[in-house]
Amino acid sequence: MSIPFHLRPGRPEDADRLAQLVNYAGEGLPHYLWQQMAKPGETPWEIGRQRALRDQGSFSYRNATIAEVAGKPVGCLIGYAIAAQPDQIPADLPAMFVPLQELENLAPKTWYVNVLAVMPSDRNQGLGTALLRHAVEKAAGSGLSVIVSNANPGARRLYERHDYRERSRRPMLKDGWDHSGDAWVLLCTG
Repeated sequence: MSIPFHLRPGRPEDADRLAQLVNYAGEGLPHYLWQQMAKPGETPWEIGRQRALRDQGSFSYRNATIAEVAGKPVGCLIGYAIAAQPDQIPADLPAMFVPLQELENLAPKTWYVNVLAVMPSDRNQGLGTALLRHAVEKAAGSGLSVIVSNANPGARRLYERHDYRERSRRPMLKDGWDHSGDAWVLLCTG
């Protein structure tokens, strides 16, 4: 079943919803990190909103494509091209991100789906597929890549239906983050 929707560029007023969607896509890891960043008196959601409002950085409303239903943002896509020669992993990168960066570096010259999320109440209606089709357009002939948790079979099914295949995996380093998965999985097209 599909519902009427349209895709549009992100706007500053989408910041609250973008924080929610990024957290869904990141399976709670963004919220965990925002908790670490919050100063006394700040909530993790305020940090997420501030990050969404930035003009630069991969997590910014400027990099988001929004799926809108009945005038409300219910899904998003955020991604970027991975260089042919990925940067070396910085020595000061927190350990829990090293496996993610290692996997991303195994997908040079692909368009990386950093965030693809739909609000739970709007899932299974074709929005994820529509956002993936938009990612193909943005990739402009390049392959695509994404990293998912091995504990997220729904996301994996969506990507595999669209010809993504497992290329590699790395163990998760959780550093206090409570999550049922134990590995990150790199899926790529082509």
